[in-house]
Amino acid sequence: MITNTVYDLAVAGVQKLVPYKAGKPIEELERELGLRQIIKLASNENPLGMGQKARAAIEAAISDLTLYPDGSGFHLKRALADKFSVQAAQITLGNGSNELLEIIARTFLTPDCEVIFSQHAFAVYPIVTQAVGAQAVVVPAVNYGHDLAAMRAKVSEKTRVIFIANPNNPTGTLLAQAALQAFIASLPSHVICVLDEAYFEFVSQREPIDSVSWLTQYPNLIVTRTFSKAYGLAGLRVGYSLSSVAIADLLNRVRQPFNNNSLALAAALAALDDEVYLQKTIENNTAGMAQLTAGFAALNLTWIPSAGNFVSVDLQQNGLNIYEKLLRKGVIVRPVDVYEMPTFLRISIGTQAENHLFLTALKDVLADV
Repeated sequence: MITNTVYDLAVAGVQKLVPYKAGKPIEELERELGLRQIIKLASNENPLGMGQKARAAIEAAISDLTLYPDGSGFHLKRALADKFSVQAAQITLGNGSNELLEIIARTFLTPDCEVIFSQHAFAVYPIVTQAVGAQAVVVPAVNYGHDLAAMRAKVSEKTRVIFIANPNNPTGTLLAQAALQAFIASLPSHVICVLDEAYFEFVSQREPIDSVSWLTQYPNLIVTRTFSKAYGLAGLRVGYSLSSVAIADLLNRVRQPFNNNSLALAAALAALDDEVYLQKTIENNTAGMAQLTAGFAALNLTWIPSAGNFVSVDLQQNGLNIYEKLLRKGVIVRPVDVYEMPTFLRISIGTQAENHLFLTALKDVLADV
């Protein structure tokens, strides 16, 4: 007699997975507490709304929704290739850059492989590692950032992939370009280095980022980026990776056909050309970061200096407790206890008005505890 449950039928890695928990949606909080004035500063989304060029492109593409999208993403790939001076054959498109992380794992990892990533690093790295049965090697962080020397020391014959988020989410820490390039240069050829640059645009406005130029020197490098953050298309899910032609060929064998829908492809192509919107986004982020950190200082709180569109603040007490109290005031932020940061909350940069409402609510909450 067969007594297995459906969980017993799943592969071992999946059986033990804890699902990724996204930031609470506004509609969910409305249902739970009956609130009507709610701000969400939880998911590192663009607070300015969709750019006009992207919106117009979506409206123009609606009439063709009975047809399958271009499975190759020809026009978007060509635009990305022109922008970054690479070949279109070096690009892989994903349903957000998260899908690319999963595709990389499915392409290169087996249960015999090890994957290296940092403590406090993006939660998707352990998820995709465990899902394919590979072994995670988590390296303790230094000042909430990547310890490259310690990560390099953990490389073995079993190491197949190293995930590095720069800037890192949720800490916002940024690695120096010279140190990062030296690390990549030191890796043996059997190790794939995945450089996750989801917040690339926020950094590139302040200092040069040369990671794409490294592709010609390091055939084991993959750079992943997204349209979800600075370009304001989180709901459409468009990401891309830049790599050697050989790696892109392998990733595109695993990538599912039509993984980007027609509206997403059209909007991303238009957003890539919308420099006015991008500049407004950067300016809002710079001003908002200054506004939030000044507010934290006034409350005698410390924070981790961030190069992204978010900042993690140390409340010096249970962060989940403060998170719950902020929810009751209609403010959604992000607890980061899952990242071994139990006294922190991560705050996405909002508009000036949203930032003000959050700081006011935080002051009130802290005064009551």
